[in-house]
Amino acid sequence: MAARLEGLTRGTLATAPTVCHECVWWQSRGGKHANKARWIDRAEEGRGAWGTVYYDEHGRTLGSMQYGPSELFPRAAELPTGPPSPDAVLVTCAYLVDFSSPWVMQSLFLAAIGDARDQGAKALEAFAYRYPEGESAYERFQVHKTIFPRDFLSDFGFFTVRTQGRVELVRLELAGLQPVVEGRRAKVLRVVKEAFFPEPVPAPRRP
Repeated sequence: MAARLEGLTRGTLATAPTVCHECVWWQSRGGKHANKARWIDRAEEGRGAWGTVYYDEHGRTLGSMQYGPSELFPRAAELPTGPPSPDAVLVTCAYLVDFSSPWVMQSLFLAAIGDARDQGAKALEAFAYRYPEGESAYERFQVHKTIFPRDFLSDFGFFTVRTQGRVELVRLELAGLQPVVEGRRAKVLRVVKEAFFPEPVPAPRRP
């Protein structure tokens, strides 16, 4: 079985990291606790999948990401650099199961970009943090699941909307991006694997 990316839905939620099964932090606001099942109904009725799950070639989950129209995540309006823009798809969190697989985060973001573009969104937004130089990869990608390294997002073309201290709301405009012709998650996986696992150079023939 080849590695694959699947949409995060009610049907695939059980395969996502367990912390994601009941968490409604982004879906809640003002001290009120949201109902996850009702939220999923609303999200899937409006746009279908609300994230992506990454499986390796053995079917094991390596990571997942949650995203959707910013209106689905009222908590974002309460954050220091919020609210996100009403015309944007917001990436709220990503969870890496295997820290030794660095390409998983890249592929999840590329899938979100392609998905948002194909859904007709004008932009993708996320909350970012400007880590001090020399900060460990563990701190940057494993400790915090809901805020992403600013320099990492810069590589995708995100720019700053507003900032407070080291925290930023960043945005990637999608208007100039072309729709993905082949299946967006399949193409994302292929591009990332080619980048991290290039074809081996043939050994020179002996005379």
